[in-house]
Amino acid sequence: MKKTYLAVILIQAIYAGMNLLSKAAFDGGMNNFIFVFYRQAAATACLVPVALLLEWKTAPPLPFRTFCKIFLLSLFGITLSLDIYGIALIYTSATLAAATTNCLPVITFFLALLLRMETLKLRTKPGMAKLLGIIVCISGVSCLAFYKGPSFNHFLHLQLFGVHHNSQHRDQYHSSGNSWIRGVFLMLLSNFFWGIFLVFQVQLMKSYPSKLLLTALQCFLSTVQSFAIAIALERNPSQWELGWNVRLLAVAYCGIVVTAVTYYLQSWVIEKKGPVFLAMSTPLALIITIFCSAIFLGQAITLGSILGGAFLILGLYSVLWGKSIEQKTNSVVENCQQADKKEGSELKEIVLQ
Repeated sequence: MKKTYLAVILIQAIYAGMNLLSKAAFDGGMNNFIFVFYRQAAATACLVPVALLLEWKTAPPLPFRTFCKIFLLSLFGITLSLDIYGIALIYTSATLAAATTNCLPVITFFLALLLRMETLKLRTKPGMAKLLGIIVCISGVSCLAFYKGPSFNHFLHLQLFGVHHNSQHRDQYHSSGNSWIRGVFLMLLSNFFWGIFLVFQVQLMKSYPSKLLLTALQCFLSTVQSFAIAIALERNPSQWELGWNVRLLAVAYCGIVVTAVTYYLQSWVIEKKGPVFLAMSTPLALIITIFCSAIFLGQAITLGSILGGAFLILGLYSVLWGKSIEQKTNSVVENCQQADKKEGSELKEIVLQ
């Protein structure tokens, strides 16, 4: 029991570190498109040998049609999602990145609803809870985008990463006063693409069930795609240099630790406690990021970010509660139907005897 709680805390702490290190690298002037390429390359180098070692012999054949689906899903769900996330993070903050992550289960549910993979029965308590969760999440996003409010002074500025904001890099993105609002909606777009990835990943795994090989292939394809985008948009050789600094640390951390460690831990937690338990731990990343970004990055905590984050968390829990109750109800109905079928078959056997 304690191990699962420690695991979800570690998972969310790793995601908080991802937000902080990515923001620190971008503030230091690193190009976000190059960062995504290096991150995916590191993840590919980590995953491919393990996948080939464990699943190559038992892997099913890969039809061309399935490969095309994997390519497109990698493009939208990973490459474009991460590229847009990087631009949004430059516009905004690590705190907002962690806050909008709480929208992901709601966005995923909404997409599944549009694709008729989920149902929304408004006359039931679970249906009302889901609808309320969607409305509250929209309110949270609006609060984050349009209201900042007063800043809470913090007294400790460690500036752990020694980052000084690169003015040229900053001005490239902050050319207008609407940069924060733009960043919020770009972050939502990134989560929308990631939600598409999660929804269609379920169907894709049915046609290609080798999970580790599928993940490694998606990382490899994303590496190729992100390289094509980065080389097209950034030709300056100095931007491709990493060095022994926060850039290299951020790439190694996001590419290896986030991909390898969290992939294993999330699979283990889902196996032990289910996906709802893991999703309910998502707000921990926001709490950790708020305090760490204030201390290590020197970012102010605003009332708008706290209120918006609180709305997003409430919306998340509302949708998860509705989904959980609905699953329990469906499980009870299925058990009753199976019991009725069993009794009917037993009665039929008695009559035939």
